[in-house]
Amino acid sequence: MDILKTIGLKKYYGRGDTTVKALDGVDLTIADGEFAAIVGTSGSGKSTLLHMLGGLDRPTSGKVEVEGRDIFSLKDDALTIFRRRKIGFVFQSYNLVPVLNVYENIVLPIELDGNKIDRRHIGNIIETLGLAGKINSLPSQLSGGQQQRVAIARALASKPAILLADEPTGNLDSKTSLDVMGLLKITSERFSQTIVMITHNEEIAQTADRIIRIEDGRIVGGANV
Repeated sequence: MDILKTIGLKKYYGRGDTTVKALDGVDLTIADGEFAAIVGTSGSGKSTLLHMLGGLDRPTSGKVEVEGRDIFSLKDDALTIFRRRKIGFVFQSYNLVPVLNVYENIVLPIELDGNKIDRRHIGNIIETLGLAGKINSLPSQLSGGQQQRVAIARALASKPAILLADEPTGNLDSKTSLDVMGLLKITSERFSQTIVMITHNEEIAQTADRIIRIEDGRIVGGANV
């Protein structure tokens, strides 16, 4: 079953001779539970694509469907709620709240949505990511790798349909990067979590089930399962 699909997705900036085609007709499907890596050089369109998949920016034309729903048919407020409930984000800058401890950072999205915390699920995530001894620590007391683990845990906490990872190892050394990627792989398998990750690092991309290549705003390899 496909959980994520793009149809003729385009994002253009400017007009006429100055038009920049960041995305130029992207057709892509991601299966439920798949771990896919989108690989491309700087300026290839991979970050723009991830932002479209997550509903962070609206396309010039085309569709993004999550669980069969065209997310851009939603008005801004409804899209914000849908994104918070259905899409988890992991960024290379972690984006943790410095005055909240690890546990508080992890459950923050659930509390913002006014939902009940599934403590068993949160406990499983914390155990899987090796954070059990750090739940009362502040982000400033953690290493970069530990902060990224917290960011992953936070993204998983609300049981999203899709987890989107934007260069999740970009600020980490090579050993820590491989550790984090191993945890993402374990997370994908243990929680049957769909993950779409963008990276410029070929070695990191090899961790995924499928590598999708993008150049000049177009998919050039690995588009279909």
